[in-house]
Formats: sequence, structure tokens, C-alpha cells
Amino acid sequence: MLTKFETKSPRVKGLSFHPTRPWILASLHNGVIQLWDYRMCTLLEKFDEHEGPVRGVDFHRQQPLFVSGGDDYKIKIWNYKQRRCIFTLLGHLDYIRTTVFHHEYPWILSASDDQTVRIWNWQSRNCISVLTGHNHYVMCAQFHPTEDMVVSASLDQTVRVWDISGLRKKSVAPGPGGLDEHLRTPGSTDLFGQADAVVKHVLEGHDRGVNWASFHPTMPLIVSGADDRQIKLWRMNDNKAWEVDTCRGHYNNVSCAIFHPRQELILSNSEDKSIRVWDMSKRNCLHTFRREHDRFWVIAGHPTLNLFAAGHDAGMVVFKLERERPAHALAGNILYYVKEKYLRKLDFTTSRDTAVMQMRGGSRSPVYSMSYNPAENSVLLSTRTPNAENSTYDLYQIPEDGDSSHATEGKRSSGLTAIWVARNRFAVLDKSHSLIIKNLKNEVTKKLTIPNCDEIFYAGTGMLLLRDTDAVTLFDVQQKRNLGNVKIPKCRYVVWSADMSLVALLSKHLVTICTRKLEVLCSVHENTRVKSGTWDDSGVFIYTTSNHIKYAITNGDHGIIRTLDLPVYLTRIKGNQVFCLDRECKPRILNIDPTEYKFKLALINRKYEEVLHMVRNAKLVGQSIIAYLQQKGYPEVALHFVKDEKTRFSLALECSNIEAALEAAKSLDDKDCWEKLGEAALLQGNHQVVEMCYQRTKNFDKLSFLYLITGNLEKLRKMMKIAEIRKDTSGHFQNALYLGDINERVKVLNNCGQSSLAYLTALTHGLGEEAEKIKDGIEDADKTPLPTPAPGARLLQPPPPISQSEQNWPLLTVSRGFFDTAIMAGKKAEGVAAAGMAMEDDGDEDAAGWGDSDLGLDDDGEDKDEFKDAEGDDEEGDGW
Repeated sequence: MLTKFETKSPRVKGLSFHPTRPWILASLHNGVIQLWDYRMCTLLEKFDEHEGPVRGVDFHRQQPLFVSGGDDYKIKIWNYKQRRCIFTLLGHLDYIRTTVFHHEYPWILSASDDQTVRIWNWQSRNCISVLTGHNHYVMCAQFHPTEDMVVSASLDQTVRVWDISGLRKKSVAPGPGGLDEHLRTPGSTDLFGQADAVVKHVLEGHDRGVNWASFHPTMPLIVSGADDRQIKLWRMNDNKAWEVDTCRGHYNNVSCAIFHPRQELILSNSEDKSIRVWDMSKRNCLHTFRREHDRFWVIAGHPTLNLFAAGHDAGMVVFKLERERPAHALAGNILYYVKEKYLRKLDFTTSRDTAVMQMRGGSRSPVYSMSYNPAENSVLLSTRTPNAENSTYDLYQIPEDGDSSHATEGKRSSGLTAIWVARNRFAVLDKSHSLIIKNLKNEVTKKLTIPNCDEIFYAGTGMLLLRDTDAVTLFDVQQKRNLGNVKIPKCRYVVWSADMSLVALLSKHLVTICTRKLEVLCSVHENTRVKSGTWDDSGVFIYTTSNHIKYAITNGDHGIIRTLDLPVYLTRIKGNQVFCLDRECKPRILNIDPTEYKFKLALINRKYEEVLHMVRNAKLVGQSIIAYLQQKGYPEVALHFVKDEKTRFSLALECSNIEAALEAAKSLDDKDCWEKLGEAALLQGNHQVVEMCYQRTKNFDKLSFLYLITGNLEKLRKMMKIAEIRKDTSGHFQNALYLGDINERVKVLNNCGQSSLAYLTALTHGLGEEAEKIKDGIEDADKTPLPTPAPGARLLQPPPPISQSEQNWPLLTVSRGFFDTAIMAGKKAEGVAAAGMAMEDDGDEDAAGWGDSDLGLDDDGEDKDEFKDAEGDDEEGDGW
């Protein structure tokens, strides 16, 4: 038994697998129904409208519905997409034990302690039939998977089989025979019309109450489990039903018994805290799985996968009976794999798939692992039994002629694992966990004492990887010494690259990539189980989890290539095709898009031409690639294929591409963007862009200072005019100070009531008339004495700019990367004149980028002047 998923919860009384999604419903004794994703091991939803225990639960095959029945006498139908109960069916008078949907008709079947079985139409929401006849609690009722029959089990010690064809004829379309047949055989019409459901067989044989009964999916068989601790197998035909045999072994009440959907097996569980697997033909117990403290109450099988679930006192467990991984080995372009009783060979070059030999039978367990020896054309097949000590391996010489009709004689011995270590030697890990080296005749040549080890893996000629619970050791068989060690949780599979220079160690949730000497290069943690892997020719590891194909690069980068519906086992990868085996051992080819990991690999290896080719030709989109490029320091690459302006803007700033940032800022026209662009342009000395940014954000103070330091007095005067119109006294005075305009300063001070300062300013700068005017005005108003200038006061006049700087300052040199150069060259080749980049500006007129004409600040044309309304003295406004 391989446990896939376990939950801890109150007692689980009902279970149902979703037919297509990796979901399972568990109904609990405390009234809650849980919806679990057993692949991701997460609780998706809880539904808790029932009062008291919920004993029956079932998913609908097609609709997003499930049905539940509980001790509150209610049947509830839920829509799991809407996450709510959509309606309730009332009618039962006691606890409801099971509820199931019909696979085809809009019917629900319910069994209850009120001694009836009811059939409901969930579309019309009414009860269409009541099956009476049991005289004790009805513990279970199930529809037949294909025919118009129902089976029910009761504590009255009987199992009843009901014929419901009358109900179908009455309430559903005529059926496969069409209307004529429907009218020709109206059924057993009696005085009261046709009976909906009639008892076909009553199966008597159990000595105590029967807890469960279910139909075989394809054969006319029924299995039942009862409080007499027995499981009975019944066969039926149209006329009668009879007991075939009894399976004895449980030593408490049998809670549930079902047929395996695809094998000749019966699964049962019981209050004796065990699950048992029975051989249907021999009626003997094959396996018993026990729990310490928890009684089992229910068991369910997945309709299409080899999965089962069992509910017990403390939760539930989802499990498989045996592993479904096909044993396979790769030799060059040939894949050897085991399917049923045959060893098969698939040639990748010709896609020819042939059986090469029939294997010796006698073991129920599937082949666990395979080791192929190309030199001797021999194969070692290891088989694990539930009791590991009984495990065996077979040594076969593959027949040359390809005659697979007769079983090849192999040499079988006991041992956990057998692996080739040289052309004519193989190593066997025996049941006492010591290492034995054998020759081609299966004779022992030497025994080795090795460190503690519970599994061995191939590691090249004369080498083995030894695994214990938390580490893997590289062991030299010849020299009998350890050459390397890596600490990882229990390693399950080992995948070597073609040249044996790299190895991937796969644990349950971890992929570890190491060198030949087991030095760890990187590790990737997964939430779901890691299933298999193979190496790409370029040194990228491609691996599968339960639901994805993924890649891992040796530097630690990893990602998803595509999603999988069902797990597959990779054998090799060639270009954009992945070769794999599925769980039915069928070879499959899946197409993948390797662009993403090839792109990252090219970046890591600095193959920039390749990167450029992909940028131009591949559909590399998505936030993850952009984030990756930014994180790795290649924003200029991302810039070439990002369309979103906001992302373009931040990338352009990151790689100091002012032109691209300006384009993006123009289309975004957002204040924050202009501010950021202004800062970046100022750092580079591109004051023309800075000017534009300050204008767009109406940042007058900074704009004035910019005009001052670039010596642009003309625009500074305009700024002063704007400040006056905006009634910005402080800005007005500041600009007058920058310009050395004394009259304007006196005017500003006087207008804002600072008469003393105005008088002092005028007098100091030799403006006698102005000073007198101010003095007269003040003295008329009040008799405040005016200050006199200090004796040594001198005129303060800002020095006139030597030359006005229209051109950008010598720009900060931003080294142009490989990609910018290549893109520019590409544009030139297409005949597009490459835009003069400010990064390369050498000060000549042509490359100046933009001047006043772009910003509308020169005086040539009146209509261009954005500042023209500054001249209107009597206008209010902000000058824009």
C-alpha cells in the first residue's frame, strides 16, 4: 500500500472521488463535508449545513454538483462552484446512510434507517419511488453501473437486488430499444399499473446485519460485508442469485467491501482497524494494512485511476495498491521497458516498438527497476514484494533474433536491487543490506562491507550511489571507499546526464543537481511529488511533477514548461519533443516550448546573438521573463519586447535610456513619471529633458533655478512674470533676485507691506527717487522712523552669465550594452536612421535632441509661446 495523502479530522463516514479532477469529498461525523485536493494536499472548501453526522456523499459525473445525506433526515444537493447548498430533499423519517447519483438519469438513490430506499429526481426535486421490503435499517444502496438495477444491504441480514426498469420506462426516455420496443413490452401491468421497482433477488446467507453491498463494474457479481465478519461473493442471472464463496479473515464487523475497478480483487475494511485486499478467484487474503487505533468505516475507489480512499476514526487516507511507474532503461536511442509479461524495445529514431522477450511469471508484484548492460545485451529486473526481505531480481540474456514468443529462461535470486557495475559484473544489495558483486553466471565473486545503506543506484563503471535516509554517498566498488557525499532527504531516483558530468537526485519534493563528485549546484523545492526527469542536450534538467513538466538550470533558475493532466515518466528529450511513458506503459511524445529555458541559458552563457534572435522572433512575453531580466541585470533586453508603457518606463530608467523613458512618459503623462524622469535626466546632465519634466509637473521653483544655472535669462524673466500672475510673492521675489532686477524687488517688497525693506533696498542700490516715494508714503501714514543703510553697504548684483547654455551639458557616459548596439545596427540595416541617442551626445547642433522649438519657449512665433498669457497683467491664472 502506497499512501498518497492523509488527513486528520473527526471520523470520516462517507467518501467520493471526483471523476476528472484530483479532488475527494469526505463527510464527517461532526456534520462537516470537506473537499480536498489530494494531489496538492490542500483543503479547498468546507460545507457545514447538516446537523449531526453526514454518512453519505457523492459527486455527480458531469455537473458541478454533489449530494449528501445525514442524521438530520435531509438530503442536500450542493453546487461546488457556487460553494453552497442549492436545495434540500425531505421525505426520509430517520438517519440517511448513503446517497448516490445515477450515472445517466437525473436520479439520486438514498438508503435510510426508516427501512426504505428512495429514488429522487433532482431536476424536478421530488421523490419518484420508495422501495419497501427491508424490515431493519437499510445501511447501503447502490445503482448498477450499466443496467436498471439497485442493490441494497440491511441489518435484516439480507441483500436485495431491485429491478427499476419500470421506473425508467415510466419517467425517462424509452431507452436503447426505441419507442416500438417500449410499447411492445409494457412490462408487468397489473391492476395498479406498472410497478416502478420490484425485488428481483433476496440474498440470504449472512448471520448478522449487512453493512455494505456493491455491484461488479462488468460481471454479474455482488460483494457484501456484514457484522458476521464475513465478505460474501454472489453471482446472479435473470432468474436467480446464489452465493459463490465467503472471504474470512476480518475479526470484527466488516464496514465496507468493493470490487477493484480494473483487477480481479476485492477491497474491504472493518472495525478491526484493517484494510484487506482479496484475490477474487482464489478468495484468499493477499494484503492486510492495519492502523494502530482507528476503526475503518468506508472505502471508495477512483472511477478511472488506480487510487482508493478509506475513512477511519481520525481522518482518511488516499492510497494506491502498487506503484504504476513503468520500469525502463535507456541505451543510446533505444528504450527498454516492461509492459505486462514482456520486455519491450522502442527505437526513438524509427519509432518502432517491439516485444523482445517474454519474462518468467510467478510474481504478482510489478517490476520495480531495470538495469541494462549494452556490452552483453543483458538486463537485470528487480522485483519488490510487500515484505522487502522476499524481493528478488532476474538476470536475462536478451535473445538476439528478436523471437519473443517463448519465455526466456532467466536466473532468479533474492536481493533488493541489482545494478551493473562493469561489463561482466553486477552489484546486488541483499536483504541484510550488504553489497555482493556477481558475475554473468550469477555467481558471487566478492562481498563488500559498505556504510549504512537501504538502496543502490548506478553511478558509472565501478561506481555506485548508496542511499540512506538523509544522504547519498558515491562509492568506489574497486577501491572500497567513499568519494563524495551529499545530504538530502530520502532520494528516490537518480538521473545522470549523457556525459555523466551532472546528476539529478530526485526526492519526494526536492530536485538536487550535483556534479560528478556530488558537489551541489542547486536544488529546487516542489509542492507536489517529483516523478521523473531527463537531461536536455544543452545541460538543462527537465523533470515532471504530478501535474507539470518543469525545467531546472544548474545556476538555480527553474520554471514551468507545460501542465499535465496525468503524471508521465520522462525517458528523453529531443528539441521540442519529450518522450515519455504513461501509467499504462504506453510510449508517448509530448510537444513542449523550450524557448523560455533556452533564452535563460543563452543569457547565462552570454550568447547574446542567440538571445537577440529570440527577442526578435520568439513570443517571449509575460511578467516572469521581464522580472527575470530585471533581476539578472538585463533591463535593456526586456525593453525591446515589452509593450506595456508603465513597465517600459521603469525598465528604461533602470538602464538609463532617457529617450525610451521620455516616449513612455509622454504616453503615460503621469506626474510621478515626469518627476522620476526629471531626476534621472538631471543625473545624466540632460537639462533639456529636465526642463520639459519641470514644465509638465509645473515645478516652478526648480524650473527657475534650472534657467539660472543654464544662464537662460530670457526664460527666467518669463518665470518671474508667471510668478506675478500666480500671486506667488515668494517666487516672484526669488526670480527678481536671480535676475538682479532691483526695481522688481523693491516693487515686490512694497506691495507685500515690507516698506522698510523696500526703502532700504532702493536706497542701498542708489534708486533715490524710489526711496523718496516710499519714504513719503510711509511718513504720511505713520511716524515710524525708517532705517538707514550701513555705512559700508555695497551693491549686490548677480554676475551676468558668460554664455547661455542651450546645449546639454557634457552627458554622463552610459555604456551602451551589446543589445542596444545590435538593435541600432538592425535599425540601420533596415534603412531607419538611428536616432541620435543622448547617451552618445557630443555637443553638436544636430544631436542636441530638442531645444526651445520643441518646448514652445522661443519668441519667434506668437502661437508657440506657452508662456504668452503671462504678459496679460490683469488676467488671473497660472500662466499655462
